[in-house]
Amino acid sequence: MWKHLLILLGLASPMWAEDRRPSHCIALAQAPGLDYVQQASFRDPLEKNHVRISYIAHASFLIQAHDGTSAITDFTGFVGNVDFLPTVVTMNHAHDTHWTPYPDPAIPHVLQGWDDLEDRAVHHLDLGSMLVRNVPTDIRRFDGVEENGNSIFVFEVAGLCIAHLGHLHHEPNAAQYAALGRMDVVMAAVDGGRSLDTQTMMRVLRNVKARVVIPMHWFEGWTLESFLAGMSGDYEIVIDGASDLELSLRTLPSRPVIRVLAPRFLQDP
Repeated sequence: MWKHLLILLGLASPMWAEDRRPSHCIALAQAPGLDYVQQASFRDPLEKNHVRISYIAHASFLIQAHDGTSAITDFTGFVGNVDFLPTVVTMNHAHDTHWTPYPDPAIPHVLQGWDDLEDRAVHHLDLGSMLVRNVPTDIRRFDGVEENGNSIFVFEVAGLCIAHLGHLHHEPNAAQYAALGRMDVVMAAVDGGRSLDTQTMMRVLRNVKARVVIPMHWFEGWTLESFLAGMSGDYEIVIDGASDLELSLRTLPSRPVIRVLAPRFLQDP
């Protein structure tokens, strides 16, 4: 059903709670809206109260605020042959395609989704125009389970709540759903089972009720097709070959949307 459409395609330090800027995504009323505006380059300026999301590769996305603050998810060390230094990078270590042990030391904030002491990573990084926090989850290992080995990172920017599920291996429990809060945009792995099986991922997305879902981490067309087919009754499917989109709170689609972005390394105009 989706094959012809797919041709158009070429994923801190802890702070005491009383010192933190409160998360507006938790226990907040439904947002009034968002809109889409295509841009030619990640270098282009952004309007205030807008955010740009660019799909780089696999599970890596560039998230940009209007003032130049930027984040790259599941950072592997390479985003393209460009001179660009993000403000913050997040990483998960289920596989080496989601992190690097040698991030550029010039990056101001490098946030691991796991804790090297086998505890739980805790991040609540307030960058002014962007708040980055995490919700730890477990990951499967050949010899069992690594508790708190993955993090769902949440980026609160331009009034939007944007969640990157990382290498999610299980449905969040009630406490984890509550910690996520309201989700407007979700990047979700649709690999058919290397992270989370398709049916469970669809249930997770229906539970969080995001208005925009961006598939990532798919290796073969059939896993993406299966996901889109399963969600098409609840979501509008948009596949237009774009690698990025801009969002704001001004207009919210009456029907939730799955935006299939084409991965593309960053490049200058």
